[in-house]
Amino acid sequence: MKVINFMGQRHLALGMSAVLLLVAIFSLSTRQLSWGLDFTGGTLVEVHYSESADLKLIRQTLDVGGYAGAVVVSFGTDRDVLIRLPQGHADTEGTALVSLLESSSEVGVELRRIEFVGPQVGDELREQGGLAMLMALGMVMLYIGFRFQFKFALGAVAALVHDVIITLGFFSLIGLEFDLTVLAALLAVIGYSLNDTIVVSDRIRENFRKLRKMNSLEVINISLSETLGRTLVTSLTTLLVLACLALLGGAMIKGFAVALLVGVVIGTYSSVYVAASVLVLLRVSKDDLMLPVKEGAEQEDLTP
Repeated sequence: MKVINFMGQRHLALGMSAVLLLVAIFSLSTRQLSWGLDFTGGTLVEVHYSESADLKLIRQTLDVGGYAGAVVVSFGTDRDVLIRLPQGHADTEGTALVSLLESSSEVGVELRRIEFVGPQVGDELREQGGLAMLMALGMVMLYIGFRFQFKFALGAVAALVHDVIITLGFFSLIGLEFDLTVLAALLAVIGYSLNDTIVVSDRIRENFRKLRKMNSLEVINISLSETLGRTLVTSLTTLLVLACLALLGGAMIKGFAVALLVGVVIGTYSSVYVAASVLVLLRVSKDDLMLPVKEGAEQEDLTP
């Protein structure tokens, strides 16, 4: 097996990660996120047309009719339309909105559903979503600390924080809407990246115990090379599915798929470079991972 010198490029990789993190943090602090209806509050209206709907005409009708700022997207088929109204519109306006659409259309318009999210509920969802991510990161640190060693826990959490911040920064830069589906995707990214990091950490621990004459950099390079094939195959198959969802899944699932696409790419990179590089910075060695010797075991080994 060819051993790739991953750790020889760790300084370049960490520099690239630092640049991405700075850009993401700067965008989040200046542009912030384009919060969806779930977090800002507003009204969601789903209507069904008897024939194909003209989204451009619907937007013009809503602007003229006093619904400026409404977001109009196709929902599943070209006859189903989802309309998102910002704050300031009550949940009782569904009938009036449908009447306005019928007056400007020559085909029938049917109201399928209407949902209202108050601003207070939106604030609570935003707060609970942030707490959910922090709790997930805390539980990850505890699990890996017990499962492996505290240095591995710090490396894993650093990789997960790295993935989440860069994914959030991507949404902030592009201006994609951040709603509950994207939040669910971020939690899924944490789980995916954690799984990859655990596989790499497990191989590093095994090789530290087997390859005792090698230094830390050599052991980590061998471990990463051994797991590289599995990592690439898993990531590529996942990316193929997510690409199909992003392109063909429709507007409702696009944010979820894009968040996972970015998260899987960044998570694969971080499990190879960020988590392992943190271990090198923390000077992990075979002494950190050696199994404890029971009292009297050494004397028993010396007994003929």
